[in-house]
Amino acid sequence: MIVFWRKIYAKHDNVKAYTLLSPALILVILAMAVPMALMLSFSMFTQVSMMEIDYTFTFQRYIDFFQKNLLVTLLIKSIKISFLVTLITLITAYPVCYYIAFYVKKNKMLWLVLLTLPFWTSYLLRVFSWKIILGTKGVINSSLINAGILSEPLTFLMYSETAVVITLTHAWAAFALLPLYVSLEKIDFSFIEAGRDLGLSRFEVFWKITFPLSLPGVIGAILIIFIPTVGDYVTPALLGGTDGRMLSNMIQAYFGKINNIPLGAASATIMLATVVLITIIVSNVTKRLTQRLT
Repeated sequence: MIVFWRKIYAKHDNVKAYTLLSPALILVILAMAVPMALMLSFSMFTQVSMMEIDYTFTFQRYIDFFQKNLLVTLLIKSIKISFLVTLITLITAYPVCYYIAFYVKKNKMLWLVLLTLPFWTSYLLRVFSWKIILGTKGVINSSLINAGILSEPLTFLMYSETAVVITLTHAWAAFALLPLYVSLEKIDFSFIEAGRDLGLSRFEVFWKITFPLSLPGVIGAILIIFIPTVGDYVTPALLGGTDGRMLSNMIQAYFGKINNIPLGAASATIMLATVVLITIIVSNVTKRLTQRLT
C-alpha cells in the first residue's frame, strides 16, 4: 500500500500540490466552511421556545427577514456606512501613498511604519479613544466651546452614523495604505516620463497612466475595507447609539438576548450573500474601467 501511494505521489503533480496545501485546506475547512455550513443549516430551522428548536427544514426565516422592515433598513444602512467608510478611506489614503511612492526618496519604510504605528494598539482602545474625542465633553466640543466658536456641543458627533463612519475610517485606514502603496510603488516611472514627453498634463498623466496602473491596489483596498466593515458590530455598539446601529448588532442580539438563532443565522447568511454579490459587481466594474482607461 505504501509503495502504491508513493508511485501515485511521484507521477501526479496535483497530488504533490494538494499534499503541500493540505494543512491550509484543513484549516480553511474547519475555520470557515464548517461554521458557514452550520450557519446555513440553522437558518433553515425554527426557534420554538427559549430552549427548543424545531429542526424541520424551512425557508420561513428568510421570508421573515424581508418582511421585517427594520432588518432590511439595517442591511441598507450597513452597506451605506461601509461604502462611505471605503470611499473616505481611499480619498484620504491614496494621496499619502502617492506622495510616499513618488516623492519620498529615502526611508520609505520608516514613513510606512510611522503611518501604521497608531494601529499597533488594540482596536477597542482606539474605539474608546474616539468616544473621548467625539463626546459632548470631548476634545472637539471642548476646544470649540473654549474658543468661543460654539455655545453648545455638537450632538451629531456622538452616538450617530457620523461617529461610526469616522471611527471605522480611522480603524481600517492602515489596511488601505499597504495595498495602495505597493501598487503605486511598482509603477515604472518611465511610463510617466513618456506621458509627459508626449505633452500630457499632470492630471492627464495621473488619470491615463498612474491611476489605471494602480487599480489592482485600489480594488484590493476596497475589498479589504468594505467586506469587514459591513459586519462590524463593536464600533456601532459603542459609538453608534440608535441612529448608528447596523445589521450586525441585530444579528448579535438574535444570537444573544433575543435568542432567535435561526433568524440570526438567516440574517447573517443574507448579509454574506449581499457582500459577495457587491464584491462581484465591484470586481466586474473595475475590470471594465481598467480596460477602458488602458
